[in-house]
Amino acid sequence: MNNEYQRALGRKIAFHRRSRGLSQREFARLIDRSEAWVSQVERGVRRIDRMSVLEHVAEVLEVPLGELAAEAPLVASASEEAPGASRLRLLLSGAHSLRAVLGEHPQPDLKELRAQVDTAWQFTHEGRYVDLTDLLESLIPDLEAAVRAATPTQRSEMFRLLAVAYQACSAALSKLGEPEAAWIATDRAIVAAERADDPLLMAAGEFRLSIVFQGARYFEQAEETSRTAAEALDRLAAEGRPEALSLWGALTLQRAVAAARLNRADDAYSHLARAREAAERLGESRNDYNTEFGPTNVALHEIAVGVELGDAGVALRTAATVDASQLSAERQARMLVDVARAHTQRRQIDQAVTAIEGAEAVTPEQVQGHPLVRQLVSDLLTMQDPPSLPLQGLARRLGVLPMRTGTRSTRQD
Repeated sequence: MNNEYQRALGRKIAFHRRSRGLSQREFARLIDRSEAWVSQVERGVRRIDRMSVLEHVAEVLEVPLGELAAEAPLVASASEEAPGASRLRLLLSGAHSLRAVLGEHPQPDLKELRAQVDTAWQFTHEGRYVDLTDLLESLIPDLEAAVRAATPTQRSEMFRLLAVAYQACSAALSKLGEPEAAWIATDRAIVAAERADDPLLMAAGEFRLSIVFQGARYFEQAEETSRTAAEALDRLAAEGRPEALSLWGALTLQRAVAAARLNRADDAYSHLARAREAAERLGESRNDYNTEFGPTNVALHEIAVGVELGDAGVALRTAATVDASQLSAERQARMLVDVARAHTQRRQIDQAVTAIEGAEAVTPEQVQGHPLVRQLVSDLLTMQDPPSLPLQGLARRLGVLPMRTGTRSTRQD
């Protein structure tokens, strides 16, 4: 097993680019990509994972698409569905609100429900999705019933707790590669936040929706959701209200990631700079509405943006300066995955494996259940023939298996 597909495609692109008398910089400008992106594709380090991009490359090079397209990669994921994903989908499929409307329920225990919602987010931040699912399977129906049984003075708080619980459900589903189900959970969270008459909680729901769109690869929609929500918060953020400024910063970081994935480097770094200014105004890392916004999280997003733009050097230099130990386990693990992606772009296979192993040690469920990680390990297997023992072990744990040449793989992000 090797990475001949990516290398062959890269050689073809380089050949036709030179035949047209184009430098990498000129070609990058014509296809609206960075010069680093072109270099990595031509060296077989970065794959073109969308047919629309390959079609545009073929159009600019003035060659038939069939000349560039081929049977793609030699590796696929054979891992089973992530634990908890199917149960969370079933949970969202239940008619819990209808049953709550038609049933009779005792007065809710507000203190107990509040403690359970806090625990749900503790599990979410720690990447403990099986524990989270166990809790939500009873908590969501209980909250749906509680908002109907609550007294008028309790009702707003009940809807707030329901919104926060649905946000935890959405966050988990996004990490488990289930954007469609996550979208449903987020929509319910935003509706509940509005019924709680809590605009900032609604903005937190829009933040979750941006993440859902990112996972579904709807980057324009992620940008639009983040932009409009951030603009709605402009006045409150300008007044210095910490919770509003924190949410504004978190939404601006989502804009940075979306811009990077759309290959709009100037916009991405501009959004990062604005988010950094907001973090400096706050002066400390916060966790308003479970966004973990602050200077450290801005640095983590700088790593992510660098990776998305193919600026592996920027990503790795930033990572070397970051101490993420005060952030949640979920954020620490995601940073290590982005570090692994940066090492992969530089063909530093052993360092990439070490970073993924580090992420796995922090949040095993998140790493083993995330489609992006499995695809990353698949890419590493195509680059190292034969794979090292650590890479083989990692592949076995994630259920990533070699396949015969000519078998098409799937990719999710």
